[in-house]
Amino acid sequence: MRNRIYIIGMGPGREDMMTGEAIEALEQSAVIVGYTVYIKLLGERFVEKELFSTPMRQEEGRCRLCFEEAAKGKQVALICSGDAGIYGLASLMYEIGKDYPETELIVIPGITAASSGAAILGAPLNHDFCVISLSDLLTPWETIEKRLKAAAEGDFSIAIYNPSSHKRKDYLKRACDILLRKIEKERPCGYVENIGREGTKAVTCTLEELSKAEVNMFTTVFIGNSGSEIINGRLITKRGYQIEGNTNICRNYRGKKTI
Repeated sequence: MRNRIYIIGMGPGREDMMTGEAIEALEQSAVIVGYTVYIKLLGERFVEKELFSTPMRQEEGRCRLCFEEAAKGKQVALICSGDAGIYGLASLMYEIGKDYPETELIVIPGITAASSGAAILGAPLNHDFCVISLSDLLTPWETIEKRLKAAAEGDFSIAIYNPSSHKRKDYLKRACDILLRKIEKERPCGYVENIGREGTKAVTCTLEELSKAEVNMFTTVFIGNSGSEIINGRLITKRGYQIEGNTNICRNYRGKKTI
């Protein structure tokens, strides 16, 4: 049998927001590896597993540790917040995995912040959308700026990850200033802090108001498209259904017509 590593998206971190497949993989694993904060989010349920954590900016070491533990014949789980294949470590694991051909990698999806944050705000991503990170640790700002301009030009709804940090306090304002060159200042927007965790906070606003908002690295930002609205305090991007009042005829499971 080949060595096996599960690369698990754990969503926001709460057990009730993980998939059953993720829980099962964690239960079957002897070793769990992750960023220090993510290991703490697992709580007490997996405390008897071998738990390994590394701080931020040690992603490669964390991944190689997984392969080293798997080489010992142990089943290993690498946990990532949200979805491991969306700004997570899945791609890095496959890159490093070229040096470990005897190890099988299995990616288990999780609820990414775009999905969980959108659910809290209403339905801001209900039509074509894109996701853009404002972190320039791995992506040059020039590239980020180009993607923001393209998203505005294409009239996408936008989910923005990593909008701010201690070293990037003004990045969300910079992004909004770029978008305001193409988008009206009244464009409906919103943001959610601490999605699925203690202290969850959701705010709807205009793009102009968003440019002045103070957010942190645990915030996901949503910018509507030209058809988005704030309805009853919720940010909604319409799909394009034609609403014709209460005249549609549906059939129940026995085939009877109901109005």
